[in-house]
Amino acid sequence: QVQLVESGGGLVQAGGSLRLSCVASGDTFSSYSMGWFRQAPGKKREFVGGISRGGGSTYYADSVKGRFTISRDNAKNTVSLQMNSLKPEDTAVYYCAADRLIRLVPISREYDYWGRGTQVTVSS
Repeated sequence: QVQLVESGGGLVQAGGSLRLSCVASGDTFSSYSMGWFRQAPGKKREFVGGISRGGGSTYYADSVKGRFTISRDNAKNTVSLQMNSLKPEDTAVYYCAADRLIRLVPISREYDYWGRGTQVTVSS
């Protein structure tokens, strides 16, 4: 089992940047594929991007491709989400999630463990 804690959210103007971090504890972090999701008020949780166990493969939603970058440091049990060129429509609670299987999937129900989320608000 792994516990996940996100941080780094906040209020930023459109066009700005934020870096979210997710620290894992418990099980071996490098055993998990990791994903980032977000959920805006009144909307379903949506996939943002994912990264493979070793960090060699990443996968992004079209809405963030070219603006967001996911990375991980297995030595520090951390996965990060660098968000650039932020837009008001990026406003949401952002969650990191861990998947025990070797894959990158954009489906929230396929992930086994979740953090509590961190709020990102982008003002226009």
